[in-house]
Amino acid sequence: MGAMERSGALTTAAREYLTFRLSQEEYGIDILKVQEIRGYEPPTRIANAPTFIKGVVNLRGTIVPIVDMRLKFNCSEAEYNSFTVVIILNLRTRIVGIVVDSVSDVLELQPESVKAAPDIDSVVDNSCILGLGSVSDRMLILLDIERLMSGPDMGLSAD
Repeated sequence: MGAMERSGALTTAAREYLTFRLSQEEYGIDILKVQEIRGYEPPTRIANAPTFIKGVVNLRGTIVPIVDMRLKFNCSEAEYNSFTVVIILNLRTRIVGIVVDSVSDVLELQPESVKAAPDIDSVVDNSCILGLGSVSDRMLILLDIERLMSGPDMGLSAD
């Protein structure tokens, strides 16, 4: 199954991805899912939440769960610094924030520069990886962020 077929949307048009870093890896998510990018502020902790859910923040009257992607992907725990950001995602019925090490840029990828991800065991469910994008000497792991954030391990119920 091709990378674009897995997402359920076979397309010949270029797509734009917001790229971000977690440790040494670079990831991309569909720019249309991004609501805003904010500096990191410590969230209010929630009892009994999974360890990768740092807590919640009040974003203009909306309570937004904050997921630390480094913890979700079992990366080494990095310090929060001036480059640490929260990407606020608008995922159909839910607003979720993800903590990442830094945001790189927005890239437009043509379908031919996206290859299927190898079928290997990893922390990320393979069904959440759309493919691997190549831009110059960079390799991006393209995530189906909506599927990833709606997985049963997330502990986030639908609104």
